[in-house]
Amino acid sequence: MSSSALAAMRRLLDLLAENAPVAEFGAPAARLRAAGARPEEVAEVEAATLVALRVHGALAGHQRRESRLTALLETSQDLAASRNLDTVLRAIVRRARQLLSTDTAYLALDDVERGDTFMRVTDGSVSPLFQRLRLGYGEGLGGLVAETAEPYASDDYLSDPRFAHTATIDRAVGDEGLVAILGVPLLLGDRVIGVLFAADRAPRTFGPDEVALLCSLAAHAAIAIDATKLLAETRAALVERNAAHAKLHARTVAGRRAEEAHDRLTELVLGGADLAEVGSAVATLLGGGITVTDGGGTVLARVGAPAGTGTDLAEAVAESRSRRRAVRRDGVWVCAVLAGTELLGGLVLTGRSDLEEADRRLFERAGVVTALSLLLRRSAAEAEDRLRGELVGDLLANAGRDPAALSARARRLGVDLGRPHTALLASADRQPRRRLVEVARRVAAAAGGISGEDRDRVVLLLPEHRPGAAARRMAAELSRALGAEVTVAAGGPATGPGALPAAHAEAERCLRAMRALGLTGRGAAMEDLGFAGMLLGPAAPAAGVSLSRGWSRPPRARARGPSTARRRCRASGPG
Repeated sequence: MSSSALAAMRRLLDLLAENAPVAEFGAPAARLRAAGARPEEVAEVEAATLVALRVHGALAGHQRRESRLTALLETSQDLAASRNLDTVLRAIVRRARQLLSTDTAYLALDDVERGDTFMRVTDGSVSPLFQRLRLGYGEGLGGLVAETAEPYASDDYLSDPRFAHTATIDRAVGDEGLVAILGVPLLLGDRVIGVLFAADRAPRTFGPDEVALLCSLAAHAAIAIDATKLLAETRAALVERNAAHAKLHARTVAGRRAEEAHDRLTELVLGGADLAEVGSAVATLLGGGITVTDGGGTVLARVGAPAGTGTDLAEAVAESRSRRRAVRRDGVWVCAVLAGTELLGGLVLTGRSDLEEADRRLFERAGVVTALSLLLRRSAAEAEDRLRGELVGDLLANAGRDPAALSARARRLGVDLGRPHTALLASADRQPRRRLVEVARRVAAAAGGISGEDRDRVVLLLPEHRPGAAARRMAAELSRALGAEVTVAAGGPATGPGALPAAHAEAERCLRAMRALGLTGRGAAMEDLGFAGMLLGPAAPAAGVSLSRGWSRPPRARARGPSTARRRCRASGPG
């Protein structure tokens, strides 16, 4: 590589280090092209520019997530440092407005005596009528959130028919000029004590991440209200009943212990600790064994004694999710790990047959912190999935991609394209495509390969030199994991990026032949189908025919081997 190309590469790194605007990243390649550099060097710098832009985008996403998690940590610190409920609630509402970039945010609390809710704190509101608004149970968006204990969002509140509109509420909302509103419940156990809102004066769709973030802030607000209530009860009891001093002191100490534990666990997560470290810290705090599972019941981390059978745990997690609190089942404590209403997993405590109220709440707070850890873990996995999916798409595109750049990208993901690889197409007609994509990603990673999407099918590139055997094995594994039939067709093997499009086209022909032969739920390569496969699996379309996500099929490939036409479909194989 020439000195000019190296200088361009170094400039890209400098731009990343400086967090420069996206528009500046195209300059190094443009200058190199203008200087008359060789086309291959320009192409390599352009490929590096694309990678730099993806890294720049990933860094920006990390910065956004970091700012949100920092705000959650600051809210936890406010909760630990301040005993003034209004101060804590104002900080939470202000941060909700800042993090979601809305025109206003506000918090309404339950008034048990009057049987409605009232505005406790607002930020960004300009209407006195709106600030004095009271909402009856079941009235408006907030009333529906309070009644159902579920988040609700509206792109255009005044024209949304899902809510029970009243003249008073609509007049106050109109006076404030609000259009889009998101509301989430403040929960203490299974009881709704209020609603936290974020609202804009223009139409807007609130995404799942924004709903989850507002739910986390609402959880902190509920903890603040709960902690303040406990402190008030303690002070009243100290004044009224000196005889109960020891008990009240113990409750105060327990509350402080819970707050300190919450801060410690949050700091662990924000400091990059993995699930095993978080589980170990919770186990130490509660004096028992801890098991962390994902939403499907798979064990992600375990410290101490096992947690029991998967069926019992699944039922206990479902009960905890519905009751919004930790539950006891056969001497084991279980807490659903939630982000808003989404089930992320379960937290299981063994070795503690009984939990005092303070320890139970500490256990539930550990579930909130575990949710933060799982959200971070999922974000990192989704970022890597996008990189792998983009690589698969580029590898199978018949558009003159730079083989060296593709090989380099694959090596960064732990894939050596210098080894023979088999291209597999997996299809499950009666299962959601998303589930097949997720399972295929795990299976491909375990086999040392990568996966991506192609219309309603999934593509797997595995380091295998026996296509038929690989297809049969993948069909069995994917079918077992999904609990439904998965058909897998193979092409290849192919060595190097340039040979993979042809292997993919061969897998396409094989899949068409298998469907024509009724070989669903099995795995096979073209050579396994014999003469029937040659007749029923017509050649691929001409080069350049568009596939989903910008892929294109390669030219027609020749049937392999003269003996194939004479071979019968084997009874022991897919036929």
